[in-house]
Amino acid sequence: MTNGPHTAVSNQPVELTAPAAEQAFFEGPSEGAQGGSPAAFTSDGLEQVAGRTRALSESVPAEAWTAPSAPLPDIGEASFGPPDLLETVHGPDDRVQITDTAAYPWRVNASLLVTAADNSQWIGTGWFIGPHTLVTAGHVVHIKHSGVPGRDGWVKSIQVMPGRNGTFLPFGAVTSTNFRSVTGWTADGDENFDYGALVIPTELGATTGWFGFGSWPDADLLKTSVNISGYPGDQPPGTQWYDGRGVSSVNPLKVFYDIDTAGGQSGSAVYRIHNGGRYGIAVHAYGGLTTNSGTRITKAVFDNLVLWKA
Repeated sequence: MTNGPHTAVSNQPVELTAPAAEQAFFEGPSEGAQGGSPAAFTSDGLEQVAGRTRALSESVPAEAWTAPSAPLPDIGEASFGPPDLLETVHGPDDRVQITDTAAYPWRVNASLLVTAADNSQWIGTGWFIGPHTLVTAGHVVHIKHSGVPGRDGWVKSIQVMPGRNGTFLPFGAVTSTNFRSVTGWTADGDENFDYGALVIPTELGATTGWFGFGSWPDADLLKTSVNISGYPGDQPPGTQWYDGRGVSSVNPLKVFYDIDTAGGQSGSAVYRIHNGGRYGIAVHAYGGLTTNSGTRITKAVFDNLVLWKA
């Protein structure tokens, strides 16, 4: 693969190279071995969450690890500093809390507790794309321009808590020290290439299930509704919140949407519902005065996600 901003990099000793590009940019989702009825969605491609009252489903016991109950700062502040403008609520806050977090698709989303190289701790969000692999923002796994000695670079570890609901961990927790991103982010800090992944040492994703991911042309995305669910820091710690709306605009490297988010949701899936399956089309990372945005899953991003999927 020719060197460029999408050149895949890792904190592991052995680097991998991307496979040859394919024209079919789709990797399918899985509802996982946990079972249960997946959440319903509307005819316009949004999750049907308003007024939900379903109880948490039966789940595997949590490991002997306690989820943090005190608020922690958004990982975006480590690279960009306060005030954190990476994720924004525009006007009335339309987010809805997800309480049945052990059900699909909510259990695909994981609360991330990030320990940086200097042992400072932060929060973020990730989403499974396979039994071992979660996608997130590049700035979740690799900190840039913090100005704090010993903080920049690959983070030390990330505690992964799928389907977390406050202190309740329906699928336990697992620690990752195995990270991926691209040189456009790790070397250049370019927001157009702000995406990454983490690999866990267990097959927890086989239980939770995962989202598919794919690349669509501009005309298709502009008539598509997208969904975001993650772990914002302005709500009770470890609670999952959802919002969805149509795509506002796109450019070759980013997707823009007026969906309410807040710090801590960096790395969340921006996903559409296609033929009954849930497919990531971008990785949520940034905010703005009128729209928030995510790193678009282009051909190059797709190739890297296929490379990193395990």
